[in-house]
Amino acid sequence: MIHFVGAGSGATDLITLRGAKHLESADVIIYAGSLVNPELLALAKQGCEIHNSATMTLEEVIEVMLRAEAEGLKTVRLHTGDPCLYGAIREQMDILDEHGIEYDYTPGVSSFCGAAAALKAEYTLPEVSQSVIITRLEGRTPVPSGEAMAKMASHGCSMVIFLSTGMLERLQAELIAGGAYTEDTPAALVYKATWPDEKVFRCTVGTLAQTAADNNITKTALVCVGGFLDSAYDRSKLYDPTFSTEYRKASAH
Repeated sequence: MIHFVGAGSGATDLITLRGAKHLESADVIIYAGSLVNPELLALAKQGCEIHNSATMTLEEVIEVMLRAEAEGLKTVRLHTGDPCLYGAIREQMDILDEHGIEYDYTPGVSSFCGAAAALKAEYTLPEVSQSVIITRLEGRTPVPSGEAMAKMASHGCSMVIFLSTGMLERLQAELIAGGAYTEDTPAALVYKATWPDEKVFRCTVGTLAQTAADNNITKTALVCVGGFLDSAYDRSKLYDPTFSTEYRKASAH
């Protein structure tokens, strides 16, 4: 059995109980290099075979999985955050399907959740934004034409932008080109969310690049953009005494 496990966003105690149990009983662990907190490998049992996939190709990762499976060993593929986001897990699963090898998937805490915690923020605020766009700027790897950054930014909702810290001047221009954001729209850089060396820098769309340069932030940071960072909002109806729900009747006060 191959177990895909989300390691969480950085802090070792943010891995799920299920994920930790898989690590403790694994015979083989293939972990996603510098993206996964190496302290999690301390959960591995004596004699566990450990591979750093940062130095491996897809074919080499699969080769390790197939060999371990043939030997009746338990393999954990340890990905950063939750691997459903930029985890490149589908291509691994498709190959395992071709070989008739069973696998399962344990979710993890994504860094976009860790960033909200670092910012002490809520992405969805009444009358501010009820949607979150998780995306990235096109770089060496393309994005579908319908998902160009300016088009995504045109909605004006809360945005969390991955894998774009090295292209912030272009990101600023694309965000503003969308028409819903201005140079003064609140923004933030969250470096290594939930790791021990986490850093948070609040700024605006127009000062993203300068803020990163001033603080020597070149990678491993999320860009958060939108009014959720600094806007007036309406009170939630969920706990409003004048609003009836299935569990509570509205009162007159």
